[in-house]
Amino acid sequence: LGCISPRFVAKECRRYEEETGIVNKSTYWVVFELLWGAYYRFFAAKHGNSIFFLDGLLGRDAQGSHPNSRKWGLNKKSLQAWKDGMTGYPLVDANMRELAATGFMSNRGRQNVASFLALDMNTDWRYGADHFESLLLDHEVTANWGNWCSAAGMTGGRVNRFNIVKQSKDYDKEGDYVRHWCPELSDVPTKLVHEPWKMTKEQQQEYGVRLGVEYPNPIVKPTSPNPYARDKRGGGGRGGGKNRKNNNNSNRGRGQRQDMKSLKQGNYDFN
Repeated sequence: LGCISPRFVAKECRRYEEETGIVNKSTYWVVFELLWGAYYRFFAAKHGNSIFFLDGLLGRDAQGSHPNSRKWGLNKKSLQAWKDGMTGYPLVDANMRELAATGFMSNRGRQNVASFLALDMNTDWRYGADHFESLLLDHEVTANWGNWCSAAGMTGGRVNRFNIVKQSKDYDKEGDYVRHWCPELSDVPTKLVHEPWKMTKEQQQEYGVRLGVEYPNPIVKPTSPNPYARDKRGGGGRGGGKNRKNNNNSNRGRGQRQDMKSLKQGNYDFN
């Protein structure tokens, strides 16, 4: 690990694009994520130990004067359910189980489970960062703690609270991923697999999974309101920013149009 530099990988992506003429989402996202890794190293160098504090970069402002202020809680039973992949939210549970079994979790999964723990469960986000640090094979201190601090809103930028059910339907349309890691749901039809709490008792019996027995009921209500829905201006967090209507990079998915908006052809050199 760490024997191949990010600069070398980025340079090889550029060489591949030039030699093959293939410039697609795959090559784009490899370089994109490498740049985010570099960003968080500079981010940590600038802000120091504050990325490890509960109130992050906000400090005392997180106690009430900043819009992202909140009083953090800690329910150890719920925290353990999150770690074990037993929250009752299939997408969260599948990702947490994959992490425990393999030491890997996709970037999309990391964003969702972090949002869920910090914002839906209102749990001290540092427990999530610490759990990731203990299990991720690709753990890097600045990226892990910087991303968690940002996910919790403690960098002061826009808070990205993920709609877990929508994310599950968007990125695991047929439910194959959640069924793989949550075999209790293997016989649940696609229309219910992302929201198993909607099953009637008759359906639970038909599909062989009883809520609260084979698979848990949701540990937080699915209809929890978004405490950060204050305006539509965006902010400085990852994915935030202004002028979102003017960004038409086709390599970015919905909700990612502002990610690293300076990432345009010709403005970076890996030589």
